[in-house]
Amino acid sequence: MAHLSVTGISKTFGTVPVLVDQSLEVEQGEFVALLGPSGCGKSTLLQIINGLIPADSGRVVLDGEDITGRTGSGRGMVFQGADLFPWRTAIENIAFGLQVKGVGKAERLERARHYLELVGLRGFENAWPHQLSGGMQQRVGIARAFCIQPSLLLMDEPFGALDVQTRDILQDELVRIWEAEPKMVLFVTHGIEEALYLADRILVFSKRPARVLSEIKVPFARPRHDDMKLDPEFLRLRREISELLRHDLEA
Repeated sequence: MAHLSVTGISKTFGTVPVLVDQSLEVEQGEFVALLGPSGCGKSTLLQIINGLIPADSGRVVLDGEDITGRTGSGRGMVFQGADLFPWRTAIENIAFGLQVKGVGKAERLERARHYLELVGLRGFENAWPHQLSGGMQQRVGIARAFCIQPSLLLMDEPFGALDVQTRDILQDELVRIWEAEPKMVLFVTHGIEEALYLADRILVFSKRPARVLSEIKVPFARPRHDDMKLDPEFLRLRREISELLRHDLEA
């Protein structure tokens, strides 16, 4: 069974402590949201898990393998911006991770085409990034992450720069794709409604240095639908989390 274990992670930038002895666990097929104010250390934790930033201390273990400080190894990443290569077409961007792994051209393009269609971009295989809208570029980024078939998907506020309507559409698209191919997900956000709508479990982080204020198991069944946002329990949880974050910021 796929499993992520993060133990005792600490990180200081200069003299500013960002993370102090942070630990978390994620199980196979679990969607976990890291929710907290901007600048609290959520993205830093995600990048440490992905091996992009070294931790001062602590361990990251994925599927029984110590991956601390290493990139690759069963992880896919979706960034705040799509970060596509402008000299590659949509399908070539999606296939990039497979190319790095040494997968042959025919196989990687076949797999890339599958994920391109899964994110609703059939007909845009040969489009250049500058020809795609922001939402379409982010679809390519999601397809690229899924295409390498990681056991762990890391998502760093992937919809934060999009307009409200596009964000809502892509949230639904993400849920649909993830339900078709379940995997562990760590999703960084500062949107309370987004976390409640997407996640199975929410870790609510304090202001910097980050600590977990609360762990919330989201009680809503899947598949998720927009009307759940009007459910009294959804509204109660949204208010509870909002008050928790506000009180922490004012402390």
